[in-house]
Amino acid sequence: MGYDEVIVQLGDFGRYQMIIYTLICLTSIPVAFHKLAGVFLLAKPDFRCALPTDLDESASYELPAQLKELAYPATDSCAYYELAYANGSYYRTSNETHSCSRYIYDQSRYQNSAVTEFDLVCGRGFLAATSDSMFMLGVLLGSIIFGQLSDKYGRKPIFFASLVIQVIFGVVAGVAPEYFTYTLARIVVGSTTSGVFLVAYVIAMEMVGPAKRLYAGIFVMMFFSIGYMLTAAFAYFIHDWRWLQIGLTLPGLLFMCYYWIIPESVRWLLSKGRKADAIQVIQKAARFNRVDITTEALEALLDEGASCQQEQKLDQDEDDDGCEETRPPSVWDLLHYPNLRRKTLVIFFDWLVCTGVYYGLSWSTNNLGGNVLLNFVISGAVEIPAYCFLLLTLNRWGRRSILCGCMLVAGVSLLLTIIVPQDMHWLTVTCAMVGKLAITGSYGTIYLFSSEQFPTVVRTVGMGAASMVSRLTGMLAPYLNALATLWPPLPLVIYGALSLAAGCLSLLLPETHNRPTLETIADGERFGKKQPADVYLETGKELRETLETQPLNSVQANGNGHKF
Repeated sequence: MGYDEVIVQLGDFGRYQMIIYTLICLTSIPVAFHKLAGVFLLAKPDFRCALPTDLDESASYELPAQLKELAYPATDSCAYYELAYANGSYYRTSNETHSCSRYIYDQSRYQNSAVTEFDLVCGRGFLAATSDSMFMLGVLLGSIIFGQLSDKYGRKPIFFASLVIQVIFGVVAGVAPEYFTYTLARIVVGSTTSGVFLVAYVIAMEMVGPAKRLYAGIFVMMFFSIGYMLTAAFAYFIHDWRWLQIGLTLPGLLFMCYYWIIPESVRWLLSKGRKADAIQVIQKAARFNRVDITTEALEALLDEGASCQQEQKLDQDEDDDGCEETRPPSVWDLLHYPNLRRKTLVIFFDWLVCTGVYYGLSWSTNNLGGNVLLNFVISGAVEIPAYCFLLLTLNRWGRRSILCGCMLVAGVSLLLTIIVPQDMHWLTVTCAMVGKLAITGSYGTIYLFSSEQFPTVVRTVGMGAASMVSRLTGMLAPYLNALATLWPPLPLVIYGALSLAAGCLSLLLPETHNRPTLETIADGERFGKKQPADVYLETGKELRETLETQPLNSVQANGNGHKF
């Protein structure tokens, strides 16, 4: 009741909500630019050590095959042999190798990148992976900082503050004179992607009626996928990494005009007791949707919703089943009780795998061989059918079967790259893209599935903790991709094994589709737990009322119980 009832009367997805929702979804596009730009900003082309005969910076990467074999060790690309020239040919002066003092890069694919400009190869090669890893650290910090700020100061001001910071530091990254400044700027940009995307996602979801929230959440992610593919378009036309970084940043300026269009979240206004401001926003939407709702009717509905929430809180306070406590909810509540702990740990592992595999595959298109831009576009394009699949199946087949099935498909397809010959790039790309499609489906499912597994009193805490934990594998993914230098399929094999393990463990989670919403810690502990009578407690209050009127065995016999 309350605000949800108001949205239903306005229209679950009226014209006003549709316009605001679409405008907000567009902000997902520059977020995708920044999250995926590292594929091109830190592209690592082929390189060789500069020989004493390469006297200037314009020396060509290409060398005659005989000279290349003579000058460089077969197993070490970061060293060279000293050569001398006599009688019209080169020869080695000794078999002792020398470390590179300068590098010459292949410019046939990339004009330059941060790797070529800062020489992030050989002994400094780990710095490229570290830069991407630090970007994900920024995403983690941003989700904490901007999430708390948006709860305190409002969705709208934090959303626009994030946009401004993103544009400023995006340009700073493009003009950074050295590696440290570039990486620091990228950390800040990474943090703002959380401020923009997560806050925009919350605003979008809070404007849509309950019946449309599944579709609203999926379509936000589709706009991210569009931004994913558009990143390749920028890289196709802009070959200098500095201009590419600036070019991907400047579209953020277009969204500054939203300040006079996007309203503050009504739910946030109500949570802060600013009912008059909330009613003003609702009435604006009603006029635009051509719906008549009087101020008195709005106040009555909102007061009714507040009253229902207060009653619900009192019911929870009275429901003392040994699991409830009066202190504020925390992650400890999810880990203290055996059944909740088991489910929470599985959910955390699923988030770890989904995030790590998704970003690992997204950032590894340079390792797949063939046309890098084409691989990148396909990697983004396969997300669209994955999200369409979720729209058609999540409310039909259930959450657990979709999550488990998608992860198993991802695991099998990625592990198959072990047997693919290295010269069959198209087959490697096909297996990787099937895995990307499947893990995208898992990623879209885990958001909904985990939110339904956590009880209301700790749902925000649980989702925040899962998101934070998942960033650990996001930070690890660049280092896993770097293992391709040892054996090209190795990163895909690791991602496949993780996906397979997560898919099997997901079977331990109970299905939540068409189940009552879990409200209390007691509900969460009982849900999916095989009790002596194998009865699912819908809520603590409802169970007590049922058991007072019927023997326990009759509850099971007449079908009022749920088995798991």
